[in-house]
Amino acid sequence: MNNSMNETPMASRMAIGLFGKRNAGKSSLINALTGQSVAVISDVAGTTTDPVYKTMELLPIGPVVFIDTAGLDDAGELGLLRIEKTYEVLRKCHFAIVVADIETGITAFEQEFVDQLIQRKIPSVFVLNKSDKGEPTKEEIDILRKSIKIPLSFTSVYNGSGIKAVKQMIIDHANYEDVEPALVGDLVESGDMVILVTPIDKSAPKGRLILPQQQTIRDIIEKDAVAIVTKEHELKHTLEGLNKPPAIVITDSQAFLKVSADTPPGIPLTSFSILFARQKSDLAEMVKGIKRIEQLVPGDKVLIVEGCTHHRQSDDIGKVKIPRWIRQIAGGDIEFNWAAGAHYPKDISEYAVIVHCGGCMLNRREMQYRVRTARQKGVYITNYGMLIAYVQGILSRALEPFPAAKLALEDNDLA
Repeated sequence: MNNSMNETPMASRMAIGLFGKRNAGKSSLINALTGQSVAVISDVAGTTTDPVYKTMELLPIGPVVFIDTAGLDDAGELGLLRIEKTYEVLRKCHFAIVVADIETGITAFEQEFVDQLIQRKIPSVFVLNKSDKGEPTKEEIDILRKSIKIPLSFTSVYNGSGIKAVKQMIIDHANYEDVEPALVGDLVESGDMVILVTPIDKSAPKGRLILPQQQTIRDIIEKDAVAIVTKEHELKHTLEGLNKPPAIVITDSQAFLKVSADTPPGIPLTSFSILFARQKSDLAEMVKGIKRIEQLVPGDKVLIVEGCTHHRQSDDIGKVKIPRWIRQIAGGDIEFNWAAGAHYPKDISEYAVIVHCGGCMLNRREMQYRVRTARQKGVYITNYGMLIAYVQGILSRALEPFPAAKLALEDNDLA
């Protein structure tokens, strides 16, 4: 996965998942749709084990990622793990393609999966693949269309028929204007200056900015505003050199204390992590998570979640700093568990609080699923940046640009 500034990040692409039984032809179809061999195909059922991702431009939608999944009827203990990964993919999909072999036809198995898509409100189409083996009559097609409840198409990757039609169906039925809200674009006007504080320390990647910083810069310049990038020790000098105050200062959370001290009170201040939490989920809900941390008691469990995997430093924020801060707030006898990447525990009910990263590598659908399931289980959830701001006594200031979240902080009710 290339996170070059020339690549649209995976989390910003419309995710299109292919689902169906083993050997339905999902891998062949994704190869035909993307015009490249990206998935291993064979006549052996269950060739695809882990999800396979392929990015492309699909106009007029724009950047998309096709995701090929393991068969939903995979067998055995390993098969159940693959099916679980397939459902992890479903959570992040903006669009689903259900694939069945035309000879096997549409069974109760596919019907039940389509019902799930409808319940989850995921736009979708049904593809009967391998139509070179014999296409149904017009009467049979009419019956199939009525029974399946979602748009139906026929393809043959063997002779290439129906591939363009499936692409057109994605364009026609996808809600591709349902994009993620702006990161910072709604907080600035054309011509405004925004200062981004980006520390360069041992955790900073060599030769480049991290993804949240890249995406924030892009959002600012799309608004025809001006992004000024500086390190925390140069912030004071940068502010003094401006003819007018910036519209907002955005900092890496770990430099919050120094940046807050050097930013005059009248200038709005927040962090990259808080911006991402707002874009992808619910800041007011994250505030409740902070309040719940204050009420932790010995024996409570806390889950720390990162949306990506990375090499951990000796003073890693997720593994070392956050547990240390929470023990300082709540006392020593708190139990910690960790999750990273696409993996998210199925059962989170044992935890009192989840502390999540900003989620720059996850799309809004996935983050909202995580917040929603936490709420349903009575588990509180908060965010790295908010916890850091709270520990350093500046959370109220960091939430100043977001009135609803600030109100939730001032409200004493956890309900």
